[in-house]
Amino acid sequence: MKKNSFLIAAASSGSGKTTLSLGLMKALSRRGMTVQPFKCGPDYIDTQYHTLATGQSSINLDLFMSSENHVKEIYCRYGTDSDVNIVEGVMGMFDGYDRMAGSSADLAVKLDIPVVLLVNAASTAFSVAATIYGFTRFRKDVKVVGVIFNRVASENHYAFLKDACAETGVPSLGYIPKNDALKTPSRHLGLSLDSVAEIERFIEAAADEVERNIDIETLLSLTEVDADEPKRYVTAVDDKVIAVAKDEAFNFIYPVNIEALRSRIVYFSPLRDTSLPDADMIYLPGGYPELFADELERNVGMRKAIKEYADSGGKILAECGGMIYLTEEVDGNQMCGVLPLKTTMENARLTLGYRKVAFPELNMSGHEFHYSHTIPSKEYIESVAQQFNVKGKPVSTPIYRYRNTFAGYTHLYWGETDIFKLWN
Repeated sequence: MKKNSFLIAAASSGSGKTTLSLGLMKALSRRGMTVQPFKCGPDYIDTQYHTLATGQSSINLDLFMSSENHVKEIYCRYGTDSDVNIVEGVMGMFDGYDRMAGSSADLAVKLDIPVVLLVNAASTAFSVAATIYGFTRFRKDVKVVGVIFNRVASENHYAFLKDACAETGVPSLGYIPKNDALKTPSRHLGLSLDSVAEIERFIEAAADEVERNIDIETLLSLTEVDADEPKRYVTAVDDKVIAVAKDEAFNFIYPVNIEALRSRIVYFSPLRDTSLPDADMIYLPGGYPELFADELERNVGMRKAIKEYADSGGKILAECGGMIYLTEEVDGNQMCGVLPLKTTMENARLTLGYRKVAFPELNMSGHEFHYSHTIPSKEYIESVAQQFNVKGKPVSTPIYRYRNTFAGYTHLYWGETDIFKLWN
């Protein structure tokens, strides 16, 4: 059985991987193909764009936060019923959390799928031959089957680029031209109706350029791989009910995490709902609560319900934006007041990186990415877990606990972990 499967990698960050990925996903979807999107690494925002382009939930494949076997299993599981699997890479092709480990190239090798290399052609021409030569020969186990160029100025410019490919013996599959309509939407929009409309316009424009300037038939012929027979995965569901916050303010969710809960899931909106559903646990994922602070503050009923749930010993897991919602305020806007902390965006500074998280009875992995910081308002809260970076060095970011509420900036991945051990 054959299936089209490939990873889109680039020579460096900022080359346009998301533009190309979305354009290809949408162009193939227009042909009536079922496209299953994936993202190398922990990114939440690209996956939401993928889902808008394809109608399929995009799945993160992360070799730091999960084991190789788990990554292979979920790739197979979610790609079973598709016509084509497209993985958007991360950073430059060989950039991993430790040298090449966890990189786009590493993932392509472990999944045994071919790579389409994207090269930013702005301000260069035949010199890209050296780039292509190096990227296609640095590691022989990485199967680069073709090159696509981005930010191409003209057909004459593309002629030089095709000559460069011919010199290296690597097929040129086409290009994406310079186009003001392909300015990537802000990654700090949230999923409001206006922002979704802007993102969808961007996706359509990217697909139009892909259809005009990329040899899709050749790309498909070069990316056919042997695929296992389709498998049907059945996940047993127990009698727990998990309430998951999901709306424009809270939507940074790994689908595999939700599946791994093996529970009945009910979604609610901290923006619009005024009461909590009956549930055995509440999950408050990350998102952009600071963009919706006025609306969250006005919803007094929901803030009060969450505070009462936490005070009564109800189980809550809150990550990043979810944790912010549990603090007393965000720059003057009142939040739930579960944690004696104030959140501020003043003097915003990016904190990011992979994390290993050591709880007393459970070790987990995750990713930290935020600009805000918290300030104790009444009393100092001890962290209930020690976090470490990729080098194994301790980091100071805390995980807070109040009764049965766990909250911190780190987005946790529990796709192959029993998260309920937190409360054992």
